[in-house]
Amino acid sequence: MVDSVIERERLILATQAGDVAAIARLLAVCQADARRYARRHCHVSDVDDAVQESLLIISRKVTSLKATVAFSAWLFTIIKRECHKLGRMMFRHEPLEDEMMEQQLARRTDDALRVDLAHALESLPAHYLEVVLLRDFEELTIAEIAERLGEQPGAVKSRLHRARELVREYLLSA
Repeated sequence: MVDSVIERERLILATQAGDVAAIARLLAVCQADARRYARRHCHVSDVDDAVQESLLIISRKVTSLKATVAFSAWLFTIIKRECHKLGRMMFRHEPLEDEMMEQQLARRTDDALRVDLAHALESLPAHYLEVVLLRDFEELTIAEIAERLGEQPGAVKSRLHRARELVREYLLSA
């Protein structure tokens, strides 16, 4: 896992430096993650289109990415946006409001929510899963997590927030 993260960061940096072969390799490396994420957020018929459009956006805008560690979150945000755009085009309506989505969650049984939560956690990239487990299951403080990971508390807070957003998005789409 660590090797793939390092490889991805190396490819991003090479791409940003203008290496054409690196962009092709980067897109190939992230395509499986993109497809897996799109399957959870798109209608079945839109998965291929969402992945293709998202990878095109990535190839055009990767040079503007400021932090290579933010690549996965950026990729998932782009895919989700493309899925929603394709869904709106298909049904010609806006997505449900947050309150209605919360009501959908409230209608599920506790067992179903537990299973969905387990699947949501499994879908997280390792660096997001790690902070969720440390904070919500081991009940460490942000400062303790930052110390354990050797990172700044702000970075830990940001990663935890994004991880929780991804879990919430997964639960609402399940």
